[in-house]
Amino acid sequence: MRILINILKGVLPLALLGVAALAAITMIRNRPEAEIQPPQIAPPGVRVHAVELEDVDLSVISEGTVQPRTESELVPEISGRVISISPSFAEGGFFEEGDTLLEIDPFDYQQAVIAARSQLAQSRLRLAQEEAEAEIAQREWDEIGEGDPRALTLREPQLEDARAGVAAAEANLVRAERDLDRAEVRAPYAGRVRRKDVDVGQFVTMGASVGTIYSVDVAEIRLPLPDAELAYLDLPLSYRGSATRLGPRVTVRTTFAGATHAWDGRIVRTESEIDPVSRMVHVVAEVMDPYSSGPDPNRPPLAVGMYVDAEIEGRRFGRLAVIPRAALRGRDQVMLVDEESRLRFRTIDILRLTTASIYVRDGLQTGERVAISTVD
Repeated sequence: MRILINILKGVLPLALLGVAALAAITMIRNRPEAEIQPPQIAPPGVRVHAVELEDVDLSVISEGTVQPRTESELVPEISGRVISISPSFAEGGFFEEGDTLLEIDPFDYQQAVIAARSQLAQSRLRLAQEEAEAEIAQREWDEIGEGDPRALTLREPQLEDARAGVAAAEANLVRAERDLDRAEVRAPYAGRVRRKDVDVGQFVTMGASVGTIYSVDVAEIRLPLPDAELAYLDLPLSYRGSATRLGPRVTVRTTFAGATHAWDGRIVRTESEIDPVSRMVHVVAEVMDPYSSGPDPNRPPLAVGMYVDAEIEGRRFGRLAVIPRAALRGRDQVMLVDEESRLRFRTIDILRLTTASIYVRDGLQTGERVAISTVD
């Protein structure tokens, strides 16, 4: 019995291993065929922009500071003590053309007018006397004289001297009256006071500045433009002997008291030279009546010294494709998504490149899709 048990202990493990091996071989031989599938590659995702060809009005952006078109030093033409000053003759004050801004003591000039009138009356009296003497001399010569009389005999030099004396006296009176009129310093145009340098009681001398004024009919803005931007504008270039023509329209904008306001103007001229440092061309825009309220009663005046942005109306270009700047690959290529959803490179002809957009002159057609994002 013990012998049988020992035999079973040796045979059973071998039998179990044999049965397991047989089962494994059977399973391997009867396994199903594995289905082989090609790898699935997901296409990259991109954002696209649909191309449309259209007529585009280009514009050029610049900025500058508002300046007056006319600015003058206010200078008296006579000397004297200031006896009165207009309330409008203060820094920031407005005045109209012909307003008296200040008055100089006219007493000395009034006396000069009286003296000039007296001198003129004396000169006219002397002329009348000389004319009478000349008439008598001519009559006497006609009665008793023979041959050609001398000019001195007929008192012609004395008569000419008297006439010259009258002319000089008249000129002296005109000068005295003009000096008296200049005692009132009047505004040469409607404007505003920038600086005041005189007050009542102060003695002013002829030719010395008493203040600075500027006109308020027109405001000017000097706008710098890069040379490359000139191709998009129709500027009034100046040629010798040519008539001045109006330039493109311009919209001036600035932010004041938290709100953005706009004024309409026009480019009127280009300056005479190119800046040697920045290589910029400067154009001048004019805004008419900058101190009027306009259609918006809350709009502030376009005051001197304001810093403004200017959008200059440019030329119209036909059949341009305007696409986002993000579509550009390299210097002059874009990626198109074709009908099979494949990406293809295309070389384009760029008219203008800005920070936000590309203006394409050639190389794209309506309906094509341009990739504007990176390939995932």
